[in-house]
Amino acid sequence: MIHRPARAMRTAGSARPARRALLGPALVLALCATGCAASPGTPTGTGAPAGTGTGTVTSTGAAAAAPAVPLKPGEVRVGGEVDKPYTLTLADLRRMPLASVTVTYTSAKGQQTHSFDGVPLHTVLTAAAPRFDPSRKNGALRGVVAATGGGDYRAVFGWAELDPGFAKSQVLVAVSQDGVPLDDNAGPSLVVPQDTKGGRYVSELDRLWVGTVDQVVDGGR
Repeated sequence: MIHRPARAMRTAGSARPARRALLGPALVLALCATGCAASPGTPTGTGAPAGTGTGTVTSTGAAAAAPAVPLKPGEVRVGGEVDKPYTLTLADLRRMPLASVTVTYTSAKGQQTHSFDGVPLHTVLTAAAPRFDPSRKNGALRGVVAATGGGDYRAVFGWAELDPGFAKSQVLVAVSQDGVPLDDNAGPSLVVPQDTKGGRYVSELDRLWVGTVDQVVDGGR
């Protein structure tokens, strides 16, 4: 495992979870190393998926191949192998239906217990319309998600960990911790109730990439 220094979730009086890079199999790392950099399109126009407020949506077609514009502080780009890449902020998330969870995990400072409010990560990602092959049985189970935070910290999830049809608990894109709103300039943080360690509690979230392992597995890379 690669150890990265702990990074704080920017809330008043909050403790910060351990920042251990849980990047998953080398297979998934190889995919994300190429796809994460190449996939996002250039955010254009306005409007967001239903329920997301006024986030910026990227048009499909030729524009999707253009270089991505720099993100502003607090923005999160949702892209990858999707039909509707878009960018959203904490303000957009706060306008969506929120879920609450109390979690306990271990970090570099020992055991932590906190409450969070946020939007299910599955909701945020499905709004981008991932390109899972419907002709394959449970084609979405080939899906992987890479979450990138401040300082290029990254953690990887399998789609089944996020899909309520498979997962017992829901990963949240948090907007507040212990009743204190997160800093708009820092952006949201991920909350992973099923994890016993805080390494995938990615703070200062700025990029979500969705793809499949097919290119790596079938290509033999």
